Amino acid sequence: MTPRETIHAFLADGREAQTRFLAELVQTPSDNPPGDCRPHAEKAARLLEEVGFKVERHPVPDELTKRNGMISCTNLIVRERFGAGGHTIACNAHGDVVPPGSGWSVDPYGAVIRDGRMYGRGVAVSKSDFATYAWALLAAKAAGAQLSGAIELHFTCDEEAGGEIGPKRLLEQGLSQPDFAICAGFSYGVTTAHNGCLHLEVEVTGKSGHAAEPEKGDDALEAAALILNDLYAYRKALTALESQIPGIGHPTMVVGLIKGGINTNVVPDKVTFRLDRRIIPDETPGAAERFITALIKESVRKMAGIEVEVRRILLAHPFVRRPGQEHMVHAIQKNARAVFGIDVQPHGVPLYTDARHYSEAGIPTVLYGAGPRTLEEANGHRADENLALDDLYKATEVMALTFLDLLEAK
Repeated sequence: MTPRETIHAFLADGREAQTRFLAELVQTPSDNPPGDCRPHAEKAARLLEEVGFKVERHPVPDELTKRNGMISCTNLIVRERFGAGGHTIACNAHGDVVPPGSGWSVDPYGAVIRDGRMYGRGVAVSKSDFATYAWALLAAKAAGAQLSGAIELHFTCDEEAGGEIGPKRLLEQGLSQPDFAICAGFSYGVTTAHNGCLHLEVEVTGKSGHAAEPEKGDDALEAAALILNDLYAYRKALTALESQIPGIGHPTMVVGLIKGGINTNVVPDKVTFRLDRRIIPDETPGAAERFITALIKESVRKMAGIEVEVRRILLAHPFVRRPGQEHMVHAIQKNARAVFGIDVQPHGVPLYTDARHYSEAGIPTVLYGAGPRTLEEANGHRADENLALDDLYKATEVMALTFLDLLEAK
């Protein structure tokens, strides 16, 4: 058989083992928050070792982990060297997941398979690509092709907290210096750009007072309401700023958390809320933050006794198109056409991911992996998150064939 035929046969024979591998990861909780993710990393490391990989464990110091808002974190690296020379390709997926929430029809950690789909928190985002990349690498090793270069698997667990102690740390510490990066994604398109994200915490401070004499207090909730009215008007205006990149859309803003007050019969002395502002690649992230901060302060300028403080919680820069992506895009397109029988197109997505850390380090990066056309189709971050196992199997074959194309000895 040719190397490509060998890959197809190898992966067809390994589907049961690959499915079991993914199920065991889904059955290992890794909710972030609270971010106690070391047990999941250890489970993944043991499973990878059982199929023959040598796994490097890189625990993140507890103090640094806690500063990042997590309890425990270990990064994993698998390195496979083929022939001398050639490029190094890093494949990254994250094992941490958002908490399951309510509304599930199955156990969110059960890895239940129904009608060809596996259900569970993280099965699509992005534990599936632990399985995609691991089995693609196993298949590439089994292909018997003459290759040059190396494949690295970077399995991290802090994407839901920003990726600062995961991919970014691996790169900053010099633990990896890849030439290309492929990050967790979906099967029906190649992502070459995505939004950035700004999280701000706004603290509005006034003075408490008795509800019978509210004029003797300074109402922080009234001031917060003025700010929120202006922010929501600003949100409506954002719809006019459409990205030039297909799939991105316009900037968005959501106020997702709010707390404050002392009691029903007391003028509120403090209100705190947090907002999420998605930044399209066409924007300057710093400009968005400066505008929002000025808007908030102007909203309460005329209210006596009110102070407002704006604190940055997160600033994730957009992932933008970079020269060098085309090599991966062309290889993935060719192989997806052969395996799926469709043309997958480069596009942007409105979410943000760890891919930006590789791109910001100057590494040409794309997103591709197992999954549907959209997060909504997979119920990503919602109840009954699921993955069509056929997408997993086919995306794995696409990745294995892409490894052959990118590392083919010249």
